[in-house]
Amino acid sequence: MRHDALIVGGSFAGLSAAMQLARARKKVCVVDAGSPRNRFAAASHGFFGQDGMPPSKMIADARAKLLAYPNVTFIEGSVVGAQADDAGGFTASLDGSDRQQVSAAKLILAFGVQDGFPDIAGLRERWGASVLHCPYCHGYEFSGRQLGVLLESPHPPDHAMLIAEWGPATLFLNGNNTVEDEARAKLQARGVAIEPGRIVALEGPGQDLSAVRLDDGRRVPLDALFMAPRTRPGSPLAEQLGCAFDEGPFGPIIRTDAMKMTTVPGVFAAGDAAMMMHNATLASADGVMAGVSLHRSMVFET
Repeated sequence: MRHDALIVGGSFAGLSAAMQLARARKKVCVVDAGSPRNRFAAASHGFFGQDGMPPSKMIADARAKLLAYPNVTFIEGSVVGAQADDAGGFTASLDGSDRQQVSAAKLILAFGVQDGFPDIAGLRERWGASVLHCPYCHGYEFSGRQLGVLLESPHPPDHAMLIAEWGPATLFLNGNNTVEDEARAKLQARGVAIEPGRIVALEGPGQDLSAVRLDDGRRVPLDALFMAPRTRPGSPLAEQLGCAFDEGPFGPIIRTDAMKMTTVPGVFAAGDAAMMMHNATLASADGVMAGVSLHRSMVFET
């Protein structure tokens, strides 16, 4: 069966896009590998009507509601390749020994991103619990406690000024960066401490954080560490298809127009792989736009 739309990625962006197309009575296929970026977080915060819910449950509930539509197909797996076909659409190859193929008139790339972490002992295992990305998602739970911000070159130290809204903050330069006098003055005005030493380990029971240990042996008490990791696309599909990228502050971003169309006709992109700012609500909204835009393109394009 040929689908109207193939959506690669079934998390917040992909499922939101699929719902719009399902309700527009289009034949939709969603392929998802089951590894959403926020799988490490126990709860998602700030999402309309879902504050505090486990993201895995939010995704499962959304998938169940989507599959209530008879025109939707869901495949658990990964798309390992896609190309334009002779019918004017696209054919995608899935992983697995049988190399199943799925064809569709149009594509939505919603496969998200993968995070890259610095080589600091104890950091990866605390990601999503006490090592965090978005203060709007997790800052409230650490209100008034000792907060840290890890500065990853070449990013400016502005993030530390924001984190100070939630509690006393320390900016860790991690031995690699200097702070310009003007920025230093702004940080000091916000009450942000600046620690130039290099972090060698995070300490604390389980996934909790109690302190960071520096290369000179000092320990700085800390309850949460915020950082913005470098990211890369969660799939090579956009590059395979010839989509253009822009270099964002944390990694490459699939270039899209205001209607979420990439530089390749018939290919749309949504979610973290196609946005500079990342959180679940923004990804879902981006997916809605991509789904609506794909449907409108089928109606109005000549």
